[in-house]
This record gives sequence, structure tokens and C-alpha cells, in this order.
Amino acid sequence: MPRSTSDVQAFEARATDADLEDLHARLAAARLPEVETVYRAAPDPRRWDQGVPLADLVDVVDYWRTGYDWRSFEACLDRIGQFRTTIDGLGIHFLHRRSARADATPLVLTHGWPGSVAEFVDVVDELADPGDADAPAFHVVVPSLPGFGYSDKPATTGWGTEKIAAAWVELMGRLGYDRFLAHGGDWGGNITTVLGGRFPAHVLGIHTTFAQGLPGSTTDGLTAVERGWAEETHHFWRHRAAYAKQQATRPQTIGYSLVDSPVGLLAWILDKFAEWSDTGDSPFETISRDRVLDDVTLYWLTRTGASSARIYYESHNSLDPELRVDVPSAVTIYPRDIEKYPRAWSQERYRQIVRWRSPETGGHFPSLEVPEYFVKDLREGLAAVLAASR
Repeated sequence: MPRSTSDVQAFEARATDADLEDLHARLAAARLPEVETVYRAAPDPRRWDQGVPLADLVDVVDYWRTGYDWRSFEACLDRIGQFRTTIDGLGIHFLHRRSARADATPLVLTHGWPGSVAEFVDVVDELADPGDADAPAFHVVVPSLPGFGYSDKPATTGWGTEKIAAAWVELMGRLGYDRFLAHGGDWGGNITTVLGGRFPAHVLGIHTTFAQGLPGSTTDGLTAVERGWAEETHHFWRHRAAYAKQQATRPQTIGYSLVDSPVGLLAWILDKFAEWSDTGDSPFETISRDRVLDDVTLYWLTRTGASSARIYYESHNSLDPELRVDVPSAVTIYPRDIEKYPRAWSQERYRQIVRWRSPETGGHFPSLEVPEYFVKDLREGLAAVLAASR
């Protein structure tokens, strides 16, 4: 039986004019460093070898100050439907779009870092009410992680991925969804794995772009492509994960810069959109400047640069090696994602993989980079999951 929804309240996002004016003033007064010493003319991915190139940052800052419209994004969130509820003492913000279809299945989409609910705003409508009557439909729920966006900031330790997954079960129950599907990538993939492994009575099945294998998995028997994946993942954590180590060990320290300087926050996040997207030079080849700035501005206005970083402190390397997922699972590995695990490794944890895909294009932010493919793939993956769960 559906639980009471009396604890769920409608919510509207409204930044004050003073906050937006302060943002513009800070952008206008920004102090910038000199140009990088590895300067090359675009297009050239090596331009980003020392981080965000000065010319690119100046261009985005200028657009952020003079052309970007935050009010448009606020209206977008309102059109989808925003709500808040308190779970275990913490206010949780979420988007909720009920499908008009009687056969729709509840689905929770979980973002990661440096993402937010902005990752999914362009795909919610098509997932809820597809133009194709034969396509599956979903009641879509998109929560903001604790410490992100309009969710509350935890004041004590303990809000790691296990607790977040339990909170999502409670959230879905309050909406009348005792049984549901789950999707996620990045931290959202980790949380989706916990949902499938810890709560099989509530989770029909999962779709993930992050199917983490078990520690110590052998490379014996892997194909050349799979060995390449393993090597790339190892290289990422050895040479390109300084941001994760910083946020896992000293989130408060980096947090001062992220909350005080909009340019510092932009550079910290834009660096990841660039490095983790499937592009030859700039993330704006596939992701609009507006969507990136929707994401960054949400962090800025909610002052969540420090609080969002703390998910690394709470949960870095914390996925239980003993956790197994027995519910049906669909996995999609995008070629430019930062962690790619061979199927042989993944199926040691995910015991019932019913669909496995590795498309030719796409990176860490597929719902923004390749939204049409993302929706198609997610539908087909969840259809296979539902078929296996019956």
C-alpha cells in the first residue's frame, strides 16, 4: 500500500536578485592567473594538459556574466516538478515527474559529482511520456544528493552511499513507489549498486554506467579491449584523480575556494566536464554552455562546493567488496568514461546481468552528451530488466 505523502512538500527554486548581482560582481572582479605554459591553438586536446586553458575560461566567464539566464533554469525545474521531504533529519530535494501512462514503472535517477539534477532535466519528459506508445514509460524521481543543490547539508558525518541508498528507499515509498527501478553513474552508480544489493525487496532491477568489479580481479582471460579498459581505469586513479584525493581527505580546505570564488568553482567543475567528455577539444562540442552553467550556478547559489565534496570523505573506496547484486542488471560502458570494468569483473558482483552495451561514443555525462542515445539505451536496458524480474 502507498505510504502517506504528507511529509512531501512542493518546492520552488528562487535565487534573490541580490545573489545574482553579487555573482555578476564577483565575475567582473575576478583575478586570473597568467596563461598556461603548454598553450596550443584549438582544436587540440593537449591544450588542457595543465587544466582549463585561460582563453576558454575567460570566454565562459564572460558569457556567465553577460549572457547566461539562471531564471530559465529555475523555470525548467518548476515545470518538471520540485519537492522536498525530511528523511532521517535531513531535508532532501527532488524532481518528480509522474507519467500519464497507467503502465508506467517508478524510476529513480541518481547523479554524481560534479553533476546535479541538471544532468537529467533534458531527458525526464521523454522518459515519463515517450512519443512512441510502444516504448516503456516511467514515473521519474531525481533526488539531489545530501549536500548538493537544494538538499540540506549534513552537519555530522555518516551520510555515505549506504545511508543515501536507504534514504532513497524511504523517499520512493513516501511517493507510493514500494517497488521501483534505479539508474545512476559516478556516485549515482555506486548508490544504485547499493540499492540493488541491499534492497532487493524494493528494487526491481538496475541500470548503471558504473559496474565496479571486485578488488584484486585478474586480467587473465580478458580481451585486448578489456585489458585496455583495465589499464585506462588504473591510469586514471594513479595519475588523474588528485581531485578525488583532495575531496576525500581535505574537503573543507578546497571548500573555501569553491564557496568563495565563482571562477574557482567554475574551473574546478569545467575541468571535469572537459576531461571526462567524449570530445576532441572542448566539452562544449557536445554539452551546451547553458547546461554546464546551470550545474555550476546551482552549486554556487546553494553554496554547496564544500558540502558536495564531502561525499568523497564519507564514501571514497567504500563500496563493500562483499556486496552482491542479485536483481536483474543492465550495464552500459561509455568509451570515454573514467572507470570501465570488463564484464568478467563486473559479473562477479552483479550476478544477473541481462543486458551489456558498450557504445561507440559518449563519456561520463551521457544524458548531456548523447541524450537521445541515453534515453533509448536506458529504455531498452530497463525493459530487459523488467522482463527478467517478472
